[in-house]
Amino acid sequence: MAPEVRRCAWVTADPLYVRYHDEEWGVPVHDDRHLFEMLTLEGAQAGLSWLTILRKREGYRRVFDGFDVEAIARWNARRVARAMKDEGIVRNRLKIESTVSNAKAFLALRADVGSLDSFAWAFVKGRPIVSRPRSPGEIQAQTPESDALSAALKKRGFRFVGSTIVYAWMQACGLVDDHARDCFRAAPRATRRAPL
Repeated sequence: MAPEVRRCAWVTADPLYVRYHDEEWGVPVHDDRHLFEMLTLEGAQAGLSWLTILRKREGYRRVFDGFDVEAIARWNARRVARAMKDEGIVRNRLKIESTVSNAKAFLALRADVGSLDSFAWAFVKGRPIVSRPRSPGEIQAQTPESDALSAALKKRGFRFVGSTIVYAWMQACGLVDDHARDCFRAAPRATRRAPL
């Protein structure tokens, strides 16, 4: 009999959640499109469960042009209205409109500093911040780094980027690695699979 795989306590038995935890959460991301996708999804999650967003992830990719930032930045009121009718995403006007305005802010940031990747990773000095909590209660909801990154994104016109959302984004994209100390993902690995 194979030994039981130990995971972070927040992971449910849902296969989507297990896969997200095992293959993506905490893995460093340096691809701007993926960083934008995750920032959008973390903002969409506000007030909802992460599993709800995972179940709608393919809907988000379809509705938001595969997270092609240039395409999203060109959206008009008609495209927003069409998205509001699509059950594949969370139909919240403020969240949908923030994705469009965030795409415009992303393009301005990229023109100014080169990439969201280099901008965000500078707040952790280019290396993941690793903590090994003993329990979910020890995982922080925000940190000085997420406070600073949140403020910097807001200053550049991003929306739905409060410090708690930004910290969850940092966890999702590997700027922070909060896998529990007894989780199999906490062990050092030579290689990790690419994000989903």
